[in-house]
Amino acid sequence: MNHDDDGWVEIDLSDDDDQNVDGPLEDDSSFPEFNLDDLNPADDLFQENRDANLPVVAVIGRPNVGKSTLVNRIIGERAAVVEDVPGVTRDRVTYSAEWNGRRFNLVDTGGWEQKARGMQAQIAAQAERAAADADVVMLVVDTEVGVTDTDEAIVNVLRRAGRPIILVANKSDDAATELQASDLWSLGLGEPQPVSALHGRGSGDLLDRLVAALPEQGKGLPRDSGPTRVALIGRPNTGKSSLLNALAGSDRAVVDAKAGTTVDPVDELITIGERTWWFVDTAGIRRRSHQASGSEYYATLRTEAALDRAQLGVVLLDASEPLSEQDVRLISMVVEAGRGLVIAMNKWDLVDEDRRNYLEREIDRDLANVAWAPRVNISARTGRHIARLEAALIEVEEGWRTRISTGRLNAFLAELEQAHPHPVRGGRQPRILYGAQVASGPPTFVLFVTGFLEAGYRRFIERRLREDFGFVGSPIRLQMRMRTRRTRS
Repeated sequence: MNHDDDGWVEIDLSDDDDQNVDGPLEDDSSFPEFNLDDLNPADDLFQENRDANLPVVAVIGRPNVGKSTLVNRIIGERAAVVEDVPGVTRDRVTYSAEWNGRRFNLVDTGGWEQKARGMQAQIAAQAERAAADADVVMLVVDTEVGVTDTDEAIVNVLRRAGRPIILVANKSDDAATELQASDLWSLGLGEPQPVSALHGRGSGDLLDRLVAALPEQGKGLPRDSGPTRVALIGRPNTGKSSLLNALAGSDRAVVDAKAGTTVDPVDELITIGERTWWFVDTAGIRRRSHQASGSEYYATLRTEAALDRAQLGVVLLDASEPLSEQDVRLISMVVEAGRGLVIAMNKWDLVDEDRRNYLEREIDRDLANVAWAPRVNISARTGRHIARLEAALIEVEEGWRTRISTGRLNAFLAELEQAHPHPVRGGRQPRILYGAQVASGPPTFVLFVTGFLEAGYRRFIERRLREDFGFVGSPIRLQMRMRTRRTRS
C-alpha cells in the first residue's frame, strides 16, 4: 500500500489478493472533496511515428563474420542476437540507427552461403532481398580468414544488385590484423575499411564513410504513421513464421520444420483489406527466460521486448497437440503485459473429430480465465480462415482502446452495488464511493472505496463491465484507493 498526502491508500492488488485492510469509517464525512478531473487520464499508448524515406543500409556477409556484432556496435545496444556459432541470425531484421545527425535504417541479415539448400537457401534469399531493397550495402569480411570463394560469390551477387558497396574488414583488432585488410583489395570493391566490431576499433571512421555514401532521400521502408503492432507469440514450431508469410503473401520469414528457426523478431507491415498492421514474428519460447541459455535466452528477452512494444498479441497454439503449461504461460504473459489477446488455433487442417472433442475440454479446463479472448481456428500452411484473424484483431483493438465516460461508469457502479452489494465481512460492508477510467490500452479503472474489495467481488465487477461495455479480448485492470481514518487533534 502507498499513502498519498490526502490520506488515500493506493492498494497494490498484485501483492496479495486476500489481504485485509481496515474497513469503513463511521461516516462518509471524513472523505475529502474530490474532483475526477484531477486524475489526468493517460493518453493511449504506443503511438509511433516513423519516417518513410530513411535510407536503408543492408549488412551482408558469410556466416560468423560478425555482422550482428557490427549491427549492435552501430546502433549502440545489444539488440541483435549474437553467439559464437554460425547461423544464429536467419531473417532480415531492421533497426533504427543514427550517426552525426543522419538517421537511417540498418538491416541485419543471415549468413550467405554458396549452393545452400533447405533453410540455408532461404536465409541466403533473405540476404539477397535485403541487398536489392537497400540504398547502401556493407559487405562484412573476416580479416583474419581473408578472401574466400564465398566472399567472391557474394560480390558477384551484390554487383548485379547495383548498389553502392562498402567493404568492411571486420576483426581488425590490432595493427597487425589491420595490415592484413589490404589483402581484401583483390575483391575489386575499392579500399577495405578496417573495423573491430567487438572492440569498437575503427567504427567511427566506418560510420563517417557510410553517412557520406547515403543518399539524401532513401528508398525507405514502408512505414506508416503508427500502425497497430501485433506480436505473434507461441512455442517453437507452432507456425508463427508461416502465418507471417501467409499474411504477407511472400516468404518474409524463414520457415523450417526444425523448431526454433526464428531468433530475432521479424517485423512486416501488412495490408489486409483497408487496414495496415505491423506484424512482428517472434522467437518461439520453450521455457522461462531464467531457464534458457545462450542465444535462446537473448531471443526470449527480445520476444518479451517485442510484446512490450505491441498493442495486440496473437498467441498461436498447435491445435493438433495437447495444450501445454508453456501455452498457458505465454497467454498469461500477454495478459500481464496488458496487451489485447487473440488466441489462434493453428494447424486446424490436422485436427480430426476426436481431437476437436479433446481440445474443447482442454480449453474449458486450462483457458477458462481468458474466456473473454476471441479464438480463431486457422491453418497458416493452407491459408484456411486467415481472413477471420483480421476481424478478431479489429474487435480486440476496439475493446483494448474502449473508454467509458465517468458519468456512465458511476451510474453503472451505483446500479451494480445496489443490486449486488459487497458481502459483509467482520461486521463491515465496503462500499464504492465513485470510480473513473484513468487509461485505455488496457482499460484501467480506479475505484474509491470505504474498504477492501475481495477478489471474488472484483472479478464480479470485471465480468459485469465486459457484459455491459464489451472490452472484447482486452484485460481489465482494477485499482482501489481507500481513505485512511483521520486523526483528530
